[in-house]
Amino acid sequence: MREVLDDLVAAIRAGHTVGLGTVVRTFRSAPRPAGAAMMVDADGRAVGSVSGGCVEGALYELATQVAHDGRPVLQRYGISDDDAFEVGLTCGGILDVFVEPVSAETFPQLPQVADDVGAGRPVAMVTVIEHPDPAWVGRHLVVRPDGFSGSLGSDRADHAVCDDVQGLLAAGRNATLSYGPDGQRRGEGMRVFAVSFAPQPRMLVFGAIDFAAAVAKQGSFLGYRVTVCDARPVFATAARFPQADEVVVEWPHRYLQAQIGAGQVDDRTVICVLTHDPKFDVPLLALALRHNVAYVGAMGSRRTHHDRLERLREAGLTEAELSKLSSPIGLDLGSRTPEETAVSIAAEIIALHWGGEGGRLSSMDARIHHEPMADAGHEDAGTNVGIPDPQRFGLM
Repeated sequence: MREVLDDLVAAIRAGHTVGLGTVVRTFRSAPRPAGAAMMVDADGRAVGSVSGGCVEGALYELATQVAHDGRPVLQRYGISDDDAFEVGLTCGGILDVFVEPVSAETFPQLPQVADDVGAGRPVAMVTVIEHPDPAWVGRHLVVRPDGFSGSLGSDRADHAVCDDVQGLLAAGRNATLSYGPDGQRRGEGMRVFAVSFAPQPRMLVFGAIDFAAAVAKQGSFLGYRVTVCDARPVFATAARFPQADEVVVEWPHRYLQAQIGAGQVDDRTVICVLTHDPKFDVPLLALALRHNVAYVGAMGSRRTHHDRLERLREAGLTEAELSKLSSPIGLDLGSRTPEETAVSIAAEIIALHWGGEGGRLSSMDARIHHEPMADAGHEDAGTNVGIPDPQRFGLM
């Protein structure tokens, strides 16, 4: 969704109505996760993607129609003998796509949502995708940590959905949720789709070396907010790390401790320790491995790795804590250059997030797309934080 948001807001401000298709549920090997979106603007221009090309032609026609007649549609795209090479998914997956007209009249809160996203403030959009009363379909609720704006159709439904979506927002997740027609938690009849815009996850790169510049570039490409930190001011300069969002001159463990204390490190944060110098990396890793983060990797040879483990044990770390360390950092790609090494590090982060094994797909007989971690009670859930999804490896 994030990739079409600016174009949606520009169209609304210009007084146009556009057709927007959003993936709200996926089955089997669907190529894009829930939250992927494509819009067709008033000039017939398509922005975004829901399937990587399989059904975009059919969706383009449907979105154009919906923008014209104003009636939202929940459309399923799947594979069959008849439609596999027309509007189906040749990969064998199934997508439910909600197609709606978007304008200043249908979604007046959207510019404020875009402002929140741009400022890094957490916000979620909720859309009614099914309801016994057609008048409810396409209504929106905007949920923030401190409340909501808009209405789905009743006070009861608004508060029930807001409570549940605030939980999704805190976790940075998208999901389709089911309720009774008036928001009853045990009922059936109404389904809503919630897409969460959490602040960017962070990548902390310690060690201002040439490998760090390449890792920062990969992290930025994957959608992280990248910080490079080093205690040496002559090396830690913005000019050497143009892809980083910030470059900090500080002792690594002091900086990490301050960020943890400020609540700026969470379970989506990835930490890459490239210093391979005991005076820097031992106190830093001792702190990082005791905190709940998504990934901690450290560069160094096998000999450096074993020496580092002994020093960390002497510092009091348990074997359980040490098991969280990815060292030597990265996957075995045969990497030599900083750029190739950065790709191997990014690949390891992605594999750990999605549960991939890092092997060659051509030598495997398993499914290509791993299932995202589902939330109990949600029909379908996908994450748009942590590792950003394959749109830009970006947030939805």
